[in-house]
Amino acid sequence: MRPSRCRARTRNAVPRPSRPDRHPPQHPRPRRHPHPHPHPRGETMSETAIRDDRAAGRLEAYAGDEVVGHIEYFVLESPGRALVPVHTIVEPAHEGKGIAGSLARELYAMSAREGVPVAPLCPYVVKWAARHPDEAPAADPELLSAAMAWLDAHPGRF
Repeated sequence: MRPSRCRARTRNAVPRPSRPDRHPPQHPRPRRHPHPHPHPRGETMSETAIRDDRAAGRLEAYAGDEVVGHIEYFVLESPGRALVPVHTIVEPAHEGKGIAGSLARELYAMSAREGVPVAPLCPYVVKWAARHPDEAPAADPELLSAAMAWLDAHPGRF
């Protein structure tokens, strides 16, 4: 007779203990809270000041006296006036604290105060604007084309 492949439970077999680690209980995900709660590294955005250095074409975020991030931009004059962000940079020690988003938000707030549109060429600002359409109106394609042409004509600027 051939041995059976299935393992039948015998009378003397000891039952295996259940393994609770196989199916841990499902807990709801913790909710993320909006600012001004502390960021993981302890710093809050309320401790960060944002200043515009128009002459240098930089919107800068400061933590104390230290520049921790900035957006480099230029002001397009033709065919219409527009703020054109080109690069967003946050210092590595300050990444993940919402600084880049605060800079983008302030750039759009600044443009609204001045009555000037934003024509973003910076990939981060483009993505931020897509996620915040209520704060960041869509850019005029003609201004975007003019901004790209200006940037091509000034290769050493950024």
